[in-house]
Amino acid sequence: MNIITVTLNPALDKTVMIEQLKPGGLNRVEEIRMDPGGKGINVAKVLKSFPVNVLATGINGGYAGRQLLDHLERLQISHRFSTSGGETRTNLKIVDRKTEVTTEINEKGTEVSAETIRHFRREFTGLLDEASLLVIGGSLPPGISPQFYAEIIREAEKKGVQTVLDADGEAFRAGLEASPSVVKPNIHELEQYLERALNDEDQVVDACRELLAKGISWVIVSMGGEGAILVSEDEVIRGRPFPIRPVSTVGAGDSMVAAIAFCLLENKNLEETARWATAAGTITASKPGTGVCRYQEVQEHLALVQTERWT
Repeated sequence: MNIITVTLNPALDKTVMIEQLKPGGLNRVEEIRMDPGGKGINVAKVLKSFPVNVLATGINGGYAGRQLLDHLERLQISHRFSTSGGETRTNLKIVDRKTEVTTEINEKGTEVSAETIRHFRREFTGLLDEASLLVIGGSLPPGISPQFYAEIIREAEKKGVQTVLDADGEAFRAGLEASPSVVKPNIHELEQYLERALNDEDQVVDACRELLAKGISWVIVSMGGEGAILVSEDEVIRGRPFPIRPVSTVGAGDSMVAAIAFCLLENKNLEETARWATAAGTITASKPGTGVCRYQEVQEHLALVQTERWT
């Protein structure tokens, strides 16, 4: 096993396509699809087509949780989830085909018991012995402390397992203190953490250096349609995407995280990682619904990504 993903608050993603969203009016659904969701699961979905072994882990429960595992089985994604007494949340994504805007309505999730948390930790500790890299992503359900990500990052790093953190809010703030190998906030999450606006790219780079001071090796900031900024102690790389017709931003950031994890496993440098991550996110943004990039597609588009090395 190479990569473990952790999704403690997974979701069954229900995507509905309509011609044009009319707030307060009657909206007729043209198409519906159901997918397993949550950041770590989305990363595993992308990595399934990459030449790596990936195991999706986390906590789920109830009827929606069983449906989620059924979907993972159909996608042939290996998984090891601890079962809770609650119901896995369902997240609604409304795709407006006319404006090409996606509206997301996410449940917060049901409370997780202390026994379920202990069970997950026992399973997780055993799995770490076989892992090279850990991807931790998404929100925490009620019942789990914001410190939890920091705890499992420290456990992984003690065993020599590299860690990638993609979270927000208090979970992100606490996780940073455990010095994960890589963090990938988007620009809005970084501003929220710093409690200040970042008005230009120089300010973004300065903000990344503040995070590097916590013992983090790479800080990678996704900038939506503008690509990404990658900062290490010695380098700053700007990745600019190739032109696409954006269809859905769902999963674009998670595709970047998947590419970053692959690059870490393959010992690729920061500039190569900029190409892989930017290409992966861009391709996923060009796909309808919850479609994600595939390894072959990303490879074929690497040369189209523009990279700039800043001093």
